[in-house]
Amino acid sequence: MITLDDLLRQVPGVPPAEVTLWVERRWLLAEAAPGGGWAFTEMDVARCRLLAELRITLELEEEVMPLVLSLLDQLYDARRTVKALLAALDRQPEAVRQAVLAAARGGGG
Repeated sequence: MITLDDLLRQVPGVPPAEVTLWVERRWLLAEAAPGGGWAFTEMDVARCRLLAELRITLELEEEVMPLVLSLLDQLYDARRTVKALLAALDRQPEAVRQAVLAAARGGGG
């Protein structure tokens, strides 16, 4: 797990107060660390980089953040689903793969 100090080192330029706000708003998920404070994962670090880009670099208003994050989360979920489907398709016999690809191109149905 990654401490708050480690997170701040990995995502320079983010004020600790911003991270606190992001955790409170549940834009950034953190677990309670043993002995107090928060513990973050590598996924949290990536999310923190995204939040920094949106809030600090692009200066997105706080009010639009829930909508933007919801849409991005949906997009990432769709990408994960497509990746899983492609992996499942790759495990199928060649004839099945070709039939599915033809159907996806509009030629199989």
